[in-house]
Amino acid sequence: MSEGLILLVEDDADFAATLKRSLEKRGYQVITASGPEALPDVLAQHRPTHAVVDLKLAGGSGLVCVDQLHRHDPEMLIVVLTGFASIATAVEAIKLGACHYLTKPSNTDDILDAFQRGAGDTGVAASTQPTTIKTLEWERIHETLVATDFNISETARRLGMHRRTLARKLEKWQVR
Repeated sequence: MSEGLILLVEDDADFAATLKRSLEKRGYQVITASGPEALPDVLAQHRPTHAVVDLKLAGGSGLVCVDQLHRHDPEMLIVVLTGFASIATAVEAIKLGACHYLTKPSNTDDILDAFQRGAGDTGVAASTQPTTIKTLEWERIHETLVATDFNISETARRLGMHRRTLARKLEKWQVR
């Protein structure tokens, strides 16, 4: 990765501190923000060249942060990290300006490697396996989560299910 400042947008203070420490041990300068509301102040004071953004933030969706960062500097390399991976959110993250989308747990090497891989891989084979009903359900839930800015109650209402049922499904399917 070329020299530059890495912005870490993460609301989990322990995870942010651990990742920051790991990146700093490798010689990178790192600044942090807890969510979209903190970005204007951080961007007014610093010029990050790279960003790592958590998809699900207490202050709002990480997709909002990706959009803000890309609008601020279209050349910034942005990696989205998530414990709630779905095709819908991956597509939206890339459309909004992210260069890569990684599922948790991802380590520092995975993140730095994602920054270095600027282009896609045309050699990746397309899957011939049919989509399962569970996968379709998972995708529909995540499409609705994105549409409701990760509001669990509104997502459950739109899907016609009880909020607790949706919460159990999300906990069961969470990528760890």
